[in-house]
This record gives sequence, C-alpha cells and structure tokens, in this order.
Amino acid sequence: MNFYGVQAIYRFEMARWFRTIGQSLFSPVLSTSLYFIVFGSAIGSRMMEIDGISYGAFIVPGLIMLSILTESVSNASFGIYMPRWAGTIYELLSAPVSALEAVMGYVGAAATKSIIIGLVILATARLFVAYEVQNPAMMLLFLVLTSLSFCLFGFILGVIADGFEKLQIVPMLIITPLTFLGGTFYSINMLPELWQQIALFNPVVYLISGFRWSFFGVSDVDIWISLAAISVFLIACFSAVWWIFKTGYRLKA
Repeated sequence: MNFYGVQAIYRFEMARWFRTIGQSLFSPVLSTSLYFIVFGSAIGSRMMEIDGISYGAFIVPGLIMLSILTESVSNASFGIYMPRWAGTIYELLSAPVSALEAVMGYVGAAATKSIIIGLVILATARLFVAYEVQNPAMMLLFLVLTSLSFCLFGFILGVIADGFEKLQIVPMLIITPLTFLGGTFYSINMLPELWQQIALFNPVVYLISGFRWSFFGVSDVDIWISLAAISVFLIACFSAVWWIFKTGYRLKA
C-alpha cells in the first residue's frame, strides 16, 4: 500500500477545500440554520409532537442528512471532474498509485469534508432546538457510511459528467427532492397507507430513518434494514469506482 500516494491526494483535496472554506463549510451550515430557525423554532413551537418528540428536534436528523447527501455528491464529483477538465488526471494515472489508493485519497477527502459539515451542523442545531443523541456510536456510523457512499456516488457522476452544469443536476433535481420526500419534515407513518408503501421505494427513507433512530430510538424502518441498505449501496458504488480507475473509463478519454 502506497500510503504516501494516498496522503498526497488526500492533502491536496483538503487544501483545495480549505482555500474556499467560506463557500464549502459556512454556506451549507448557514442554509441549514435557516431551516432550523423557520421550521424548528418558529413553526416547530406550534406543531404537535411526533412519536413523543418535539417537531424542532424531530427534523434535526433529516436536515443534517439533507446537507450531507448534497455536499457529499457535490464535493466528490467536483473533486474528480476538475483533474479531468484540467488534464492533470493523466499525471495521476501515470503515477505509481493503484486504483484502490486513488479511490482512498479522493473519496476519503470528500467524505472527511462531509463529516465535518455534518458535525458542525449538529452542533449548530443546539443553538435553535433542544435534542439528545441516544446512540452516538450508531449516529457516527450512519454519518460515516452515508458520507462514504454518496461521495463514491458523486465520484461516479464526476466521471460521467461532460460539463460543469451537469455536476449539479443530480444533487438539485434528484437527491434534494428525494430527501424532502424521504421523511425530513415528517414521519412516513403519517401518510395514507398507499403512500407509505410508495415511500418505501425512496432509498433516502432508509437513511433518514436509521439516522433518526440513533437520535431518538424511533424510526419508520427497522434499523437493521437501514444499515443493510446503506451497506449494499456503499459496496455497489465502491465497486463501480474501483472499476473506473482500473479500466480508465472516461479518465483516459
């Protein structure tokens, strides 16, 4: 294992992120804080409890997940698209770095950024709503698995995209709507029975449900099903990214 190569890629990506820390960190934290102010403090104080949890606290896991999903995909897709666009990807392909090591460097850096954003938002939420995390270990596990999975997914999008504008299509038009419809602001048990069954086809439901369980011990889907879903998605995305580096698909074009 070439740890120097992994470290070089990781440090380069993190340095690029810190150069734009205002946009990369403060922007998602600020936008999520507005949700806490409007839905958590203003509207939440007038809403009834859900499963014995105040509405302001209930939406905390969903809003954190919303930021993590969009930021993971955006960070990872931009991270690999820029070397392709600038032509520096050929230096990486010709370096003594294996496919696994390249994936570890790029995806590790993108996942680190998402985890930092998630933890900062988690701390910021305490300024607006009161909540407790019943299972911190499970919360961190879901945070890491989700960040890694969607960073890998974003990496795939960055390889497929052939223009900057296409990097935002999936986060804005697919992931964000699925997150809003995945139980961010409500429990799917509040829906009519037919729509409950339809909601189960939304993969984000399993992520938010499992993440919410780690906070409050309640969920719309069994916790083990949520863990299995995110694990399968992680393995599938990792296999696809490893194959991309192994074959040079759209990297050598």
